[in-house]
Amino acid sequence: MTDLYAVLGISRDASQDDIKKAYRKLAKKYHPDLNPGNKDAEQKFKDISQAYDILGDPDKRKRYDAGEIDAAGQEQGMRGAGAGAGPGGFYRSYADGGGGGKYRQFDFGEEFSAEDIFADLFGGGFKRRSGFSAGGPGGGGGWKRSEARGGDVNYQIRVSFQEAAAGARKRVRLADGETVDINIPPGCEDGQTLRLKGKGKPGLGAGPPGDAYVKINVDKDPRFSRDGKDVYVDLPVSLQEAVEGATVTVPTVTGKVQMKVPPGSNTGKTMRLRGRGIQPKGEDAGDQYVRLQVVLPEKPDDELKKFVKDWAKKHPYNPREKAGMV
Repeated sequence: MTDLYAVLGISRDASQDDIKKAYRKLAKKYHPDLNPGNKDAEQKFKDISQAYDILGDPDKRKRYDAGEIDAAGQEQGMRGAGAGAGPGGFYRSYADGGGGGKYRQFDFGEEFSAEDIFADLFGGGFKRRSGFSAGGPGGGGGWKRSEARGGDVNYQIRVSFQEAAAGARKRVRLADGETVDINIPPGCEDGQTLRLKGKGKPGLGAGPPGDAYVKINVDKDPRFSRDGKDVYVDLPVSLQEAVEGATVTVPTVTGKVQMKVPPGSNTGKTMRLRGRGIQPKGEDAGDQYVRLQVVLPEKPDDELKKFVKDWAKKHPYNPREKAGMV
């Protein structure tokens, strides 16, 4: 029997927040968009989504812990012969018939339609509203119309580096024409997937709808690069600023700040701006590292050339000597 806690890799006394974190971590790892053609990853993603659908809902989790529903969300008291142990259990129990045949033939009565058998293809399991009577509709029982959860759908959205760093609100148009506003969380990473519960394909019968998964694609920024919560930026400084030192303006993901450049700074000198990096919600902010790039005028004039030449005669040095490149 499937243990939903084991599927998410958490203990039974895990908090709802722990459940959410475990799901997000696994969903990002096994999402089909990140594992194209990998059937194992696709199945794993379905398993963890099913586990989170139950454990992520406090009411469903309480019923699961009490044994009232199983790992597929089916009523324990309603599980009859051939019901199976997971989503679409009934169909899978009879998909491979005996005697070399692929399917078995059953007469469930007129209330059981063909779409009920294939409801599993829509991403959900079966849920019986009443018991089964072998006598069909005349036997006093019969199958009621099945319910199946709707299928999940996938979307992609592009955000700027700044929007991913600071958070943003973006509008997404769904396949059915509905538009929804979603919150891009601060510190969002490229490839991160957000779940819109109940925004997938409609369910079968009275079954619940599936979910929508929105993959976030973060655009590169010409100024910034990122490593975890830390941000890196190359800052051009003039020859005078590098030699004499100066106070310069530096862009950060949260706005412009002032920074002191020490006298005698060279290209490659790196300075840290503490707490000016990425700050995911509920976490400490990372740092920003500023790498200086000494830049000469595009066309040095004769005056600068003469000054440098006269200076070099009195103060000769070879910058490659320390690097062992002489």
